[in-house]
Amino acid sequence: DGTGLGKEGQGMATPLVMQKTDQRAGKIVEGQKREAAQQPAAQPEAKQMRAAPARPPTRVLLLNNMVGKGEVDEDLEEETGEEAGKYGKLVRCTIKELKELPDDQAVRIFLQYEQVEAATKAFADMNGRYFGGRVVKARFYDEEVFAKGDLERND
Repeated sequence: DGTGLGKEGQGMATPLVMQKTDQRAGKIVEGQKREAAQQPAAQPEAKQMRAAPARPPTRVLLLNNMVGKGEVDEDLEEETGEEAGKYGKLVRCTIKELKELPDDQAVRIFLQYEQVEAATKAFADMNGRYFGGRVVKARFYDEEVFAKGDLERND
């Protein structure tokens, strides 16, 4: 262990290190605390998920794996809607629980935006993001299918 910076060695002994928290943000952590501040081992999976969307963008974004089966509470829709509103005008936030699906797909959160650009911003920020120890999976959902109330399609 070395001494701190400065003439008398009284300054910082460990460097400040930038830790990336998502695609466009980070935080400064002390060099020694860096390992402890990093996310769990699922980090490579999260980085992989930040790739481009599998289908062309629409105004409807589907979020999976924010919560598991039986974890939907009365505040989830409101809290998610508030967070999602940061990306643009949100028309509707709808939650559907499909108990027959695996835990990471059972709770579907649909975000309908006024503009495709807002949904695209939300996708870029939310896909691969950590929420309650889970890695959120986002994808665009067919607007016509959503308008018909079909919240169970998997394509």
